[in-house]
Amino acid sequence: MTDNVGWPTLAVILAAGQGTRMRSSLPKVMHAVGDRPLLGHVLAAVEAAGIEQVAVVLGAGGPVVADYLRQAAPTARLFTQHEQLGTAHALLAARGALQAHEQGCVLVLFGDSPLISAQTLSRLRQALIDGAAVAVAGFYTDQPGPYGRLLVEDGHLRAIREAKDASAEELQVSFCNGGVMGLRADSCLWLLERIGKQNAQGEYYLTDVVTVANGAGLPVTAVEVEEDDVRGVNDREQLLAAERIYRQRQANL
Repeated sequence: MTDNVGWPTLAVILAAGQGTRMRSSLPKVMHAVGDRPLLGHVLAAVEAAGIEQVAVVLGAGGPVVADYLRQAAPTARLFTQHEQLGTAHALLAARGALQAHEQGCVLVLFGDSPLISAQTLSRLRQALIDGAAVAVAGFYTDQPGPYGRLLVEDGHLRAIREAKDASAEELQVSFCNGGVMGLRADSCLWLLERIGKQNAQGEYYLTDVVTVANGAGLPVTAVEVEEDDVRGVNDREQLLAAERIYRQRQANL
C-alpha cells in the first residue's frame, strides 16, 4: 500500500437529476433521510473521508440546492449542467474544477446516494494511489435487474455494460456497478473527452470511461462494496428504504 501523502482529492457530486419520480417540486437531493437532505449525507461522508475539495454539479432545482450548499458547504464550487446528456456530460460540467485539480484523485459521487460511507470513498482513493487510473465501486446482488454489469477478466475491469446494452450472457453477471467512481487526476479529463454516445440512449455514459481507459492501456479496477453503500434514491419507496437502513445504522453505533 502506497502512502497517500501528496494525493489531494477532489470530490465531484452529481446533483443535476430532475427527480420526476419523487412527484414533488422539491429537488430530489433535498428530500430528507434522518435529519438532513440526501445531499447532506453525501457531503458528510466526503468530510469524514478527509477530502479537501468539493464541486457540485447542479441542474433542475439549482437555486434551492445552491442555497443549501452555501450554508452546508460554503467552500464547494458549484457548476450547472444545462442539458441532461448523461453522467459523463454532467461530470464535464465541472471542467473548471477538474482542470484546476491536476494531481491526485477525483472521486465522482451522486447526490441521491445518502448511505455512502467514508470507508468506501477511502477505498476507492486507495485503489488510485495503488496504481489504478480508474476505480469503480461494485457490489454483488441476487437481483441485478437494471444495474450495469461489471465485466471483470483476470482481476481487471474490462467494461461496464448498461443493462439495456448488455447481451443475454452479460445480463447473467451478478457483479454490478455502484456508480461511485475514482479517476486519477492526471488522466481524468483526457479520458472524459474521449467518451462517445453510441448507445441505446444516445447519452455520454461515465461508465464508458472504463472502455476508453482499457483501450489506452491504463489500469482499471473494481472495488467491492456493500450494496447499501451505493443505494440510490429515485422514488418515494427508495426514500423509505434508505430511511430504514439509515436508522438501523444509527441504532448500531
